[in-house]
Amino acid sequence: MHLTISTPDKTLFQGDVQKASFPGSAGLFQVLKNHAPLVSTLQKGKIQYSNAQQDYTLNIEKGLVEVIDNKLTVLVTSEST
Repeated sequence: MHLTISTPDKTLFQGDVQKASFPGSAGLFQVLKNHAPLVSTLQKGKIQYSNAQQDYTLNIEKGLVEVIDNKLTVLVTSEST
């Protein structure tokens, strides 16, 4: 799957991942290869994603994720520090 995480100012991550977890407004959810298409708002929490080499965590305030055809597009308004 290809994941892109962006703010209005910059791209925070772009690359292939095996799985990703998101703090959805209705609860935490995970996306794996061939996931059904979806769009979800995101609340304050952690986006966690993994590729074959490493696990990553990104703290966010809020955002939006779209999943379609193994492409995950995430827009966040700000990242937590």
